[in-house]
Amino acid sequence: MEQREKFFWAMMGLMGVFLVFLGLMEAAKVDFSARQTEGRRKLGAVYMTLNNPFYEVVDEEIRTAVENRGDVLISRDPALSVERQNEEIEELIADGVKLIFINPVDWQKSSTAIEKAWRAGVPVIAIDTNVENDEHVASTVVSDNYLAGQQCAHHLIAHRRSGRVALLTHSQARSAQERIQGFLDVLADNPGFEVVASEECRGQLEIAMPVMEEMIRRHPEIDVVMALNDPAAMGAMAALRQTGRLPGVAVYGVDGVTETKDMIKSGHMQATAGQSPRMIGRLAVEQAYRVLEGQQPEKLVKLPTFLITSENVANLEQGGWE
Repeated sequence: MEQREKFFWAMMGLMGVFLVFLGLMEAAKVDFSARQTEGRRKLGAVYMTLNNPFYEVVDEEIRTAVENRGDVLISRDPALSVERQNEEIEELIADGVKLIFINPVDWQKSSTAIEKAWRAGVPVIAIDTNVENDEHVASTVVSDNYLAGQQCAHHLIAHRRSGRVALLTHSQARSAQERIQGFLDVLADNPGFEVVASEECRGQLEIAMPVMEEMIRRHPEIDVVMALNDPAAMGAMAALRQTGRLPGVAVYGVDGVTETKDMIKSGHMQATAGQSPRMIGRLAVEQAYRVLEGQQPEKLVKLPTFLITSENVANLEQGGWE
């Protein structure tokens, strides 16, 4: 009897140890972190710059959508450095992200880092601007940038018979190239308009302002400015105001930021081709989760732009972005 009792208690002890082990295993699955982030998937986002309200809104929209799905977004700002952007992509891969959103600094020089992500099993979603080689890009979500340029040119032709045009460009961004090309292709059939100056500004207000001042100095006949985006257009208008030329120059941009809407209302800017950064962000996340769930994403998602002018600006939502 004593032997059986010892055997019984020995078995009970082993069972107790086994149950404690199972308890520890279950506890390991519980998220004890303060913000309940253990076990969440990490996604990365690398923009060309966050020194632009457009990309701030895109990032906000992506972050909200990702967090609503229980995951985490890690955002990076390379400040217009293609080398730094490529390094940040490699860092995100090493950090274990499951997917990367990229807004390429240079549409022709981002392929190497994107291929590294692809080889590491990390899909890439391109946003706002295309990359030259999209072989390793799961999906691209952009505005119809060529249309944006066309819309600005059609408005110009409808309101002026001739013009001496200055262009503010950003050749590293495919989106910017397409906007300027759309503008120029419409003007090509209208000999009254001549491009007399074209300068790079990388879409930055603080660069566009001195560049515009210099173009006016060299070409005082300028009476039309086509800027690749609204920050560049704002820089141009600041320069024109300083030189007393703002009332006589028709300024166009692309984006639809609150400040340019105000400038259109006050008569200082002719028009801007509005984008929807919130929709770009939402659709980029939609394509991302299709990929993460093993579904086929759309290779290219292109959103139409809408021209904001003095005729319709009062009807648009005050402030904010669509």
